[in-house]
Amino acid sequence: MYKLYNNDTGELVGNISEGQLQFLKDQLEEESLEDQDYEIEPMTLAYFEEQGIDAELLGILQRALGDQEAIIIRWS
Repeated sequence: MYKLYNNDTGELVGNISEGQLQFLKDQLEEESLEDQDYEIEPMTLAYFEEQGIDAELLGILQRALGDQEAIIIRWS
């Protein structure tokens, strides 16, 4: 299991599986091999839906984003 955090607040937003983490890695740009954070916006979530995101992961990201324009999440 991996943990997703709101990078700004440090708040845990959810636990994800290795497969769910791999989906994020496959869909989002990593700036380096050590990169563990991603910016999520409403358009990102719409793109993920087109790519067949797991419903549980989508729910975690939607709750984390809430009504904000963007959020940076990190995993560990």
